[in-house]
Amino acid sequence: MENGVEKESGSMMFSEEELKEVSGLKKGGDFVEVTCGCTSHRYGDAVGKLRVFSNGHLEIACECTPGCDEDKLSPAAFEKHSGRETARKWKNNIWLMVNGEKVSLSKTAFLKYYNQASKSIHKSHNGRVRHRDEFVRCSGCNKERRLRLRAKEECRIHHDALADANWKCSDLLYDRITCDDDEERASRRVYRGCPRSPTCKGCTSCVCFGCEICRFSDCNCQTCIDFFRNAEV
Repeated sequence: MENGVEKESGSMMFSEEELKEVSGLKKGGDFVEVTCGCTSHRYGDAVGKLRVFSNGHLEIACECTPGCDEDKLSPAAFEKHSGRETARKWKNNIWLMVNGEKVSLSKTAFLKYYNQASKSIHKSHNGRVRHRDEFVRCSGCNKERRLRLRAKEECRIHHDALADANWKCSDLLYDRITCDDDEERASRRVYRGCPRSPTCKGCTSCVCFGCEICRFSDCNCQTCIDFFRNAEV
């Protein structure tokens, strides 16, 4: 059992109909592996191997070039690595080869374990995820930028931004903010998405100390390592 989720054999995770005509199929102990890809209008197709684990974890080994050593990317990271222009829509932008055709991951059965795991993440009493908005300072203009933490992909962006001493406004893909844009007014910054109180400064309803949505099994930072080590106990 891992993180409270009983492992299911790769051979039992999907029906024959769900796996029919899917390219690169390989069944492991607790995962299924298939060929995947993401297309950039500028760079073309980046191909990889997607592993779908029974606990909901998704992991991609990139094969965009013979020398690429990115072998444990999250779908969002693979989408960005591929150079996809409209990032942050990895469920639609990443495709599988089914019956010789590119089919969006969202239109296949391969997200069902991910979706099930997402529904069981740590939530507050009224059903909302306990993650308030956070701010990260740009290394170029020295302005603080708001990062929303409502979904796992957004938590990963914040997680990686904190670890990047050279993080810049241009790395904030979904808001299209540049260093020329004004910093948020102080009167606006106090609203950080707490479900209990709009101007909350931090409480148990909006501050998370670690859960499956804001910790990442493919990250080697000590915070994530400790979280998953404790979860296995």
